Amino acid sequence: MRRAPKNILFHELIGLRVKVIQYTDPTVVGVEGIIVDETQKTFIIEKSDGKRIRVFKENGVFELKIPGAGPVVVRGEKLFGRPWDRLKKVLTVRGWSA
Repeated sequence: MRRAPKNILFHELIGLRVKVIQYTDPTVVGVEGIIVDETQKTFIIEKSDGKRIRVFKENGVFELKIPGAGPVVVRGEKLFGRPWDRLKKVLTVRGWSA
């Protein structure tokens, strides 16, 4: 399955370009870079200057740039959890068992 805006929660996010659209700390709003690591609660974003910043997923709204499909805006709480946990949560909500 290819990455697309409608199925982004099913995929690994490491390697995607990201921009912080909203965040509880205003100094983080507008930060752009590449997601280089992901934990259950955070992203580590590498900015163009090589510096890395850790942001909490649940505190923000993120624009993920999907190659060949364009950008998608996602609320951080939907990204909460590891990729395989997100898949389980989506399947449970849809009535499927994982």
